[in-house]
Order: sequence, then C-alpha cells, then structure tokens
Amino acid sequence: MKTEPLLVTTADGVATIVINRPARKNAVTQAMWIEIAALVDGLSVDPAVRVIVLRGAGHDFSAGADIGEFDTLRGDAESARAYEATNSAAFAALRNAPVPVIAAIRGICFGGGFGLAAACDLRIATADAQFAVPAARLGLAYPQDAMGDIVWAAGEQMARYLTYTAGRIDAQAALSAGFLLEIVDADRFEARIDEIARTIARNAPLSVRASKAAIRAALSHDPAEAEAAQAAGDATFLSDDYAEGRAAFHGRRTPVFKGR
Repeated sequence: MKTEPLLVTTADGVATIVINRPARKNAVTQAMWIEIAALVDGLSVDPAVRVIVLRGAGHDFSAGADIGEFDTLRGDAESARAYEATNSAAFAALRNAPVPVIAAIRGICFGGGFGLAAACDLRIATADAQFAVPAARLGLAYPQDAMGDIVWAAGEQMARYLTYTAGRIDAQAALSAGFLLEIVDADRFEARIDEIARTIARNAPLSVRASKAAIRAALSHDPAEAEAAQAAGDATFLSDDYAEGRAAFHGRRTPVFKGR
C-alpha cells in the first residue's frame, strides 16, 4: 500500500486507487497528477490486475486540480502548458489502460475530477453526487484531450452546457446524459462497485481487453487502433482461456481464466 495522498490496494484482480485528501475534497496536486499516470501505467502491465477502480477518500470523489498551486504552477502560458501536460498524462493513462477502469463517485466530482471520471470506462455514483466543469469561472481552458473525454462521456450538448455555464448538475442529470452507468443508494454503493469489479475480474482478461480496444477503435475511427483491436481479438482465439471457456461450457462448470 502506498502512502498519502494516493492509496493503492490490489485484491482478487481488482486494483483500487484512492485519491486521499478528504480535508481538501480530494483536490489533486501536480505531484498527484504525475503519480496517477505512473500508477495506472504500472497497474496496466501487472498481470494480476484485471480491473482498476478509481475513487476518492471520504465523502467526495474529487474537487479537481488544487487551485492553491495555480499562482506558481499555472501562472502563465508556459507553466500552464507544463501543468496541463501532467493532467493530460493522467487522463491518457486511464483512457488508454488496456484493462477497464471504474470511477466510483460520491459527492463532488468537479473540474479535473470530472476529467478523471470522464476518462474512465464506467462511472457509477451515489444520488448525492454533483458534477461541474467550472473552467469558465476560473478563466482558463481545459486540455483538448480532456474535452474529448467529456464529449464522449457526457455527449456534446451536456459538454457544451457544463463548460459554457460552469453550472452544476446532479446525478440524475448525469445519468440522463449518459455520463453515469448507474445511480446506487449509498448503503449499497460499496457492494455494487465490488460486484461489478469482481465480475469483470472473473471474466477472460484477453476478451475484456479486446473489447476495450474495439470500443476505443470504434469511437476514435483511428485505423491504427482498429488494427490493434483486430489483433487483440484474433489473439483470443489462440488463447488457453478460449479453450478453458469452451471446456467449462461443456462441463457445466465455472471457467477459471488465467489471462493467457
């Protein structure tokens, strides 16, 4: 387990990253942006990890970037570009992770926190969750790649509304926009996140990775990503897990997948 301000645990194929600054509503410092990218990249190549869960400590997911650093680390165009590069690296790590990433959202999910959630594959929230992209109230712009995630995750109309007005929406509005997969009662939230994560972790890892690659290629329309997705799909038919899946089906038993 890592020390604050990011905590990491891994069990039964599920890696959990916790943004651990509850006294600051889990605001993310520049050092944390860098570490998030490194953590996700490291977990993505760990054969024991089949799914990643990203969450905030305490009541909130994340209030976004720590504005207290902006005067020194984001004070002009040059420093802002350097700062945004660390944002973008964290978003890209989540977006491009070969394994699925789940955002478990309670309370505030604002700004860079919204960007982190948008870069994840699945987003599940409690009913009290609140969402905002307040760049227009700060007089700054978000990285283009982060905006791409927001458009994909929330839809172009909601992306425009959130960025133009800097207004807040509740969990029901986020669900209606397609940003959320589910809204779950607070007393069932932990169990539901665990259920989905463990279900993914029990499935054939190569199959899940191929599906993520194919979905990514379908959204990007990038020929290189389409080729990579095809190769990932083809590899499943040569895998031991494909043989295990068929044997388990015929034997009427639960398959045990090894990821190879």
